[in-house]
Amino acid sequence: MSSPEGLTFRIQGPETSPVFLETDRLVLRPFTAADAPALLALDNDPEVMRYINGGRPTTPAAIRERTLPRLLHDHPCTGTRGFWAAEEKATGTFLGWFELRPVDDQDRTVVELGYRLNRAAWGRGYATEGARALVRKGFTDLGAERVTANTMAVNAGSGRVMEKAGLTFLRAYTEDWPDAIEGSEHGEVEYALTRAEWEERRA
Repeated sequence: MSSPEGLTFRIQGPETSPVFLETDRLVLRPFTAADAPALLALDNDPEVMRYINGGRPTTPAAIRERTLPRLLHDHPCTGTRGFWAAEEKATGTFLGWFELRPVDDQDRTVVELGYRLNRAAWGRGYATEGARALVRKGFTDLGAERVTANTMAVNAGSGRVMEKAGLTFLRAYTEDWPDAIEGSEHGEVEYALTRAEWEERRA
């Protein structure tokens, strides 16, 4: 199905392409167990993980036992997963992943937007391109009424991506993390966008 914005969506199913979403430059597809080495490399780049765990290394066991089960989880309320592997359309190169998943596993109306891309993909507009496409997908196909996103207050780059994707700053807050990392003392920020706001801007 094509859209006026140049996006192509393919419905995932047993007899159709496993591709979940395409943009001009990206392909988002479901993860498989074969993605473990790429995920291990992604999560072992200290710069990629700077605002996630302070850049600490990740083990193959952690990818296998914690990361992959989370990325392979199907959400009953949407009938699909919440995380997708991101590939460069022109080359098939693994770039990282995007997230659009229900905050409550049984309620599709509020979804969380996120992404994690390798350094080779930084500064090329991929994060914004994927985020915008997922926002549209959430509101048009997945029954979302509100998209939310959270990041550390010091992670200005992610904040800019969320704003470019149409979300607006909602609040700043603090949480007690078991393992504090550099910058966590400045707290977290939340961005949000409702379906009504999204439709109004497109009118």
